[in-house]
Amino acid sequence: MLICGEPSGDQLGAQLMAAVRRLEGDTVRIVGVGGPAMAAQGLQSLFPLDDTAVMGLREVVPRIPAILRRVRQAADHALETRPDAVVLIDSPDFTHRIARRIKRLAPSVRTVNYVAPQVWASRQYRARKMARYFDLVLALLPFEADFFEKHGLHAKFVGHPVIERAALMTGGAALRARLGIAKESPLLAVLPGSRTSEVRFLLPVFKEAVTRIAHEIADLVCVLPAVAHVAARIREDAKTWPVPVTVLEGEADKFAAFDAADVALAASGTVTTELALARTPMVVGYKVGWLTAALMRPLIKVNYATLVNILLGREAVPEFIQERCKPEALVGAVITLLRDERAREHQVHDLQRATATLGLGGESPSLRAAQAVLEFARESREKAGSL
Repeated sequence: MLICGEPSGDQLGAQLMAAVRRLEGDTVRIVGVGGPAMAAQGLQSLFPLDDTAVMGLREVVPRIPAILRRVRQAADHALETRPDAVVLIDSPDFTHRIARRIKRLAPSVRTVNYVAPQVWASRQYRARKMARYFDLVLALLPFEADFFEKHGLHAKFVGHPVIERAALMTGGAALRARLGIAKESPLLAVLPGSRTSEVRFLLPVFKEAVTRIAHEIADLVCVLPAVAHVAARIREDAKTWPVPVTVLEGEADKFAAFDAADVALAASGTVTTELALARTPMVVGYKVGWLTAALMRPLIKVNYATLVNILLGREAVPEFIQERCKPEALVGAVITLLRDERAREHQVHDLQRATATLGLGGESPSLRAAQAVLEFARESREKAGSL
């Protein structure tokens, strides 16, 4: 059983499903919760991702009753079907509640966390708590396995599945031709997030930044790749932008936009690693509600939000978080990358170094994750058979 709670987890779940099929064909039955990517791999989701893909106190609080119903629905399905392994993907506020309910009601059901929360970055005590309701963590980052093992939770480093998308970062020239964007026209990819709450906070800031950039950069053109459940909102807002802008949907167009863009202005998240794989220089901005920020700030133990910066230990990618996420700050950083070829080349070099640490060039992380899950599932079945 595979369970995710938002679009980025849906992509990882789809890659894991494809790897399981590659190893075992149709001999493995997969059930659970996913989005369109996992549906394309044959999953019939118990409910839509829109029900759970929310973030921030203001957005989450009104949805708590509905989210908790989905937690019970997913957990109860696991209790009824007793899968050999339940793989809970990312979205810890949602998926960990499911794992806790499963373990409380049926301790023998084996649980796997794929994309663990970055507890090494804040509230490290959570790692020991996770050991109570997870049997295995599939670690994406090279230092995570040792961290979890020290806290009593079995972990295995499999690499970051996002690197498997490197080969998909093509089609830029064709996209420019299709949209009528000249090769010499400066193209900015704007990515205000995949969650409704992210779009609400970031889209106005990014729009104002683009307005100011357009005053400095002649013939600026923008593309806004968007996931389906926020595309309509972004498309409506884009009608009032001061520059030519095209809203794109679908993975192929998103990756083509990364390939075509000279620079990206992006929300913090998985998309920044995808941009790194596309070797697209970027500026990162992010903000949440003031109450969410006030509660989280004392708990954060890392200096950066962007994975590239965390891996390199320095701000290779300019990032502007919370009160620093203002149009005037973003403008300067974006214009520098658009105008300064050496600055772009320097960041591209750093992006390549960071993605190499995630396993780029080695065995497929999804394949390694699938092997680990299948081995784990077989062990679970053997233990159940010996009881």
